[in-house]
Amino acid sequence: MAQAWKCSGLRWSADGPVLMWDGGRGSALSWGKQVAFGVADGAVRTCVGARGHPCAARTGVSGRSTGARCEECARLDRAHSVAADTLADDPRPYHVYLAWFGPGMVKVGITRLERGPARLLEQGAVCFSWLGAGPLMAARRAEELLRAALRVPDRIPYADKRAVRSALPAEQDERAAEIAALHARAVSLDGWPESLIREPFRPVDHVRVFGLAGLPAAVGEVRELVAGGAVRGELVAAAGPDLHLVSGGGEGAVVVLDTRLMTGWELVPAGPLIPAEGRAVRGIDVPVREFTRESDVQEGLF
Repeated sequence: MAQAWKCSGLRWSADGPVLMWDGGRGSALSWGKQVAFGVADGAVRTCVGARGHPCAARTGVSGRSTGARCEECARLDRAHSVAADTLADDPRPYHVYLAWFGPGMVKVGITRLERGPARLLEQGAVCFSWLGAGPLMAARRAEELLRAALRVPDRIPYADKRAVRSALPAEQDERAAEIAALHARAVSLDGWPESLIREPFRPVDHVRVFGLAGLPAAVGEVRELVAGGAVRGELVAAAGPDLHLVSGGGEGAVVVLDTRLMTGWELVPAGPLIPAEGRAVRGIDVPVREFTRESDVQEGLF
């Protein structure tokens, strides 16, 4: 019987994306690498726990959940989240940033200074620039000021990000143009916290890091993994938690796999592919939602 592994998510290192497994082992990913795994027959997806602690009840969770946590563990995880404003006394310095994901898709956010660009890689930011650095509450106040003054959100749905990755401007200057204009407006605003040090505009572009140059348009995304199902494909790009895979067969269709869907499952080496009803994309034997031209950007993918 094949050994089963549990995935703990996709991490970004200085050398690129790495699939992490329970126990700390990692599988480095590179363009052209064959990704092939299956879900053990009879397997049930279970809660991944919170803050490094396993779920005491090993509660079953939905295959479509990107968090893979039960209600109790999700509550505990959020209780220690900067995003939930529960760490007001955190003494560590924070960066405020502007991130660009595609035309008209700019967000403002904060991340711990010590993390560098890791948060931007995890979010799939195509281009970004720092705005300032300082204490957490000063960074949070600046984030709120910029959201209101610049009319930019602090979140952009992954569905929207995925829909434009294959149609980004070819030139780096074009990709940086929107955040350049917003950065200039931001640093001239009144009301910045005095303890926040403003930073000059220095755009960082991730197109090469993510492998997005010349990326073929995806035809669909994996909706969920299922017991006995399998995923096979050649890795052509990765951004945030997403892997863009050329599925098996002669068609060479690109399918997006959100690696957050892999957590909580027992995964095994992929066996022979036997397509089942409702699993139309070749090389992918799990439910796939196909993209349509009319709804790719307008309605999202979930």
